[in-house]
Amino acid sequence: MPHCSFLDGRRAMLRFLAASPILAGLGLPRAWMSVGAQTPDLIAAAKDALDVFDFEAVARKNLSPAHFGYLETGTDDDATVRANREGFSRYQLRVRRLIDIGKISTSVSLLGAAWDSPIFLCPVGSHRAFHPDGELAVARAAKTGKHTVMLATPSTTSIEDVNAARGEPVWFQLYRREDWNQTRQMIKRAEAAGCPALVFTVDLLGGSNRLTGTRAQRRDTQSCLSCHVGGLNDNRRKPMIADLKPAPAAPEVGPPTWEFVKRLKDATPMKLIVKGIVTREDAEIAVGHGVDVVFVSNHGGRAENSLRSAVECVPEVVAGAAGRVPVIVDSGFRRGTDIFKALALGATAVGVGRPYIWGLAAFGQEGVETVLSILRRELQMAMRQAGTTTTKQITNAYLVDRLPTVPSGRQ
Repeated sequence: MPHCSFLDGRRAMLRFLAASPILAGLGLPRAWMSVGAQTPDLIAAAKDALDVFDFEAVARKNLSPAHFGYLETGTDDDATVRANREGFSRYQLRVRRLIDIGKISTSVSLLGAAWDSPIFLCPVGSHRAFHPDGELAVARAAKTGKHTVMLATPSTTSIEDVNAARGEPVWFQLYRREDWNQTRQMIKRAEAAGCPALVFTVDLLGGSNRLTGTRAQRRDTQSCLSCHVGGLNDNRRKPMIADLKPAPAAPEVGPPTWEFVKRLKDATPMKLIVKGIVTREDAEIAVGHGVDVVFVSNHGGRAENSLRSAVECVPEVVAGAAGRVPVIVDSGFRRGTDIFKALALGATAVGVGRPYIWGLAAFGQEGVETVLSILRRELQMAMRQAGTTTTKQITNAYLVDRLPTVPSGRQ
């Protein structure tokens, strides 16, 4: 379960106890959970949410165990999921007083485009596993708040339909296929749809050991034939994969290296983003290979079990990029203060994944809209408290690093 502080951790434990036979064994009344411990009842409408965590409990109730497990799982013991939250406690805010905060602007500029907010929607696969409207509901919610969307390769809606719902082309996240001709087909389809950027994800190339998700599948007694007629790897509901046309085979020889990045650059005029960079060295190499944006990510704790939070990786990646290209980040962001801290460390934009899917699973489009609205409102509040009226003013001068030595990875 994600948590960022003592209170968040306590609430997560109490939610667990409320649904557990442990409580009955302790002989404690159920009222203790809601009164003495301040654990809220499930919200009945999106407008009732006080923070993004309020959507998580509703999503858990609405989803099958397997689908919720797929969403929540990390790798191994989920320790990096927890680390992503705990990493924010490393940084304290230095707030300022008596500054004119009458007008606050959250706008940022990235790849020559102006964004109203630094918050973007991370690529998450199979949105229709969480709500019948799937990616269309998410795209419409993003349009309402003018947020950028990254569409996952295993999307359950075509990129053309998502673009229409968003009102402008989204960014396309690429999982490489074992056949270059198939990879190239997906790239060219995204390019033809007008997508301005290709997001090549590299943090899962070594595989991941998602035990929580696997256990949830084993506990789930519901029939999944409507989603997985041909098994869990059935791609017939995923247009970017299902629509691949027969072509002369061009099998890859071995796993991709930095040479594959060059091949991507040569294959398309779309801007190229590499997602999953967490070290200074790889940031330097990425810039040297012409990458347009470096994306800090550990896949929300679903990739390697490094025990390093994504936010703690930002300073060294920013140092490796050295101002030559923008740096963006995701993994573990749940509050406006989290976003503020990442911007202060040098990130240009911040992505959220699980929170907007909680909103989708809870209340569809309205849930997604409310999650994004809460995060933006919280960011604006953090900016006012710090006396920063624009995102450009958010620098590391507004942070205290409790562990100031950042490892570089070099001996």
